[in-house]
Amino acid sequence: MQTSSDHSTPTPMAIPNNIAVIILAAGAGKRMKSSLPKVLQKVGGMPMLGRVIATAQQLNPASTTVVYGYQGEEVRAAFPDAALTWALQTEQLGTGHAVLQALPHCAADGIALILYGDIPLITEPTIRNLADKAAATNALVWLTQEVLNPAGLGRIMRDAAGNLASIKNERDASLAEKEVKEIWTGLLACPIQKLAEWLPKLQKGNAEKEYYLTDIMAFAAAENTAQFSCNPKQAWECAGVNDQIERARAERQYQITCANALMMNHGVTLADPARIELRGNLICAANVAIDINCIFEGTVELDNNVTVGANCVLKDCKIAAGTQVLPFTMIDGALVGKNCKIGPYARLRPNTNLAQDVHIGNFVELKAASVAAGSKANHLSYLGDTVIGSGVNIGAGTITCNYDGANKHQTIIEDNVFVGSDVQLVAPVRVAAGATIAAGTTIWRDVDGASLNLNPKTQEQKANWQRPVKTPK
Repeated sequence: MQTSSDHSTPTPMAIPNNIAVIILAAGAGKRMKSSLPKVLQKVGGMPMLGRVIATAQQLNPASTTVVYGYQGEEVRAAFPDAALTWALQTEQLGTGHAVLQALPHCAADGIALILYGDIPLITEPTIRNLADKAAATNALVWLTQEVLNPAGLGRIMRDAAGNLASIKNERDASLAEKEVKEIWTGLLACPIQKLAEWLPKLQKGNAEKEYYLTDIMAFAAAENTAQFSCNPKQAWECAGVNDQIERARAERQYQITCANALMMNHGVTLADPARIELRGNLICAANVAIDINCIFEGTVELDNNVTVGANCVLKDCKIAAGTQVLPFTMIDGALVGKNCKIGPYARLRPNTNLAQDVHIGNFVELKAASVAAGSKANHLSYLGDTVIGSGVNIGAGTITCNYDGANKHQTIIEDNVFVGSDVQLVAPVRVAAGATIAAGTTIWRDVDGASLNLNPKTQEQKANWQRPVKTPK
């Protein structure tokens, strides 16, 4: 028996562990005009295929099989996860043919959930609803939606009673059929036993001369096999990406969705939701404020009352409560303590660890540096492979000379040291607590505590000095 479209959301239930996810990712993607395989093009900082895999894995399926083909080894190499099964489609002969390659890797008594590597914005609630429906009814379930402009998409054909009858692809549809607004998104869930029965029956009698997965709707209708339709939670979820314009649209939709979630779910103040780029996982506590044009990569954690100024790039870092990150600052792989002030134009490189109340100012760069509470380096300095105690002042133009041409060496600056401007500390070297280093000094030996350190200097003056004059050509 057939059943008409069911757009209701079924009662939430735990998806059984017999769901076999099949992700189609074999296409060449010629319209991308790129040497990079289409499914490796990024949306939100992650390859599109990776985003689909991550969403599917939220269902805890029994298996996940990726059907690959074009530049297949490059695609496989991008996802070394042992939990994935790979099925090679040596010739791209259509979606039906692609699914057929995956069936040997799926349990015969399971439910297949068909996804696509170039539909990156599909959400967990939508595919959970689709899989739930198929598992609960042991029926063929199609994900459909009505769109204003269905051009190029497969139209859903229904009989007089509203039952699902067939799908007409654009190039095979009549003028009347092209007026239908309900389309198939490409996603479905179906008992694997039925797919194993239907897929070998597919024919290439269509304009593309391919084995269409869409034809199984007519098979089910002819056999009176139960089939249903359900809809995505949001209309934009099922947008396919076939060229760079569509990729850019997906990117913008992803970004605005993430921005809205930050504001609605976490109370983040965004100066402009259209000018934030999330390329990873941004975790925000209360009262976080982010200015325009900031980029977040990897996993970034912002604690209570953190503010991030305009045009900053933060990657794989943790920023503790009350810290200000001023404009044009880059933080990568660093831990920043409470109530610090970083920037503007500062750079914290990996393995940098700042305690509370540290100030790192404009054009100061730290790498593998540990800075204790209350210390500051406010101007034009490089501090690499450095341990700095508390209450230390680093003057403008200070450099820790950590590299001898072959190896890196450490500089240790103990508590309450005052370092004047234009100082070079040639590592390995230790400056003991309370020492003072005068401006313009080069330190290459260890410094005792409570001492003044400077290089002997003379200043000579010549009266009535005439500057050289450039010789005319």
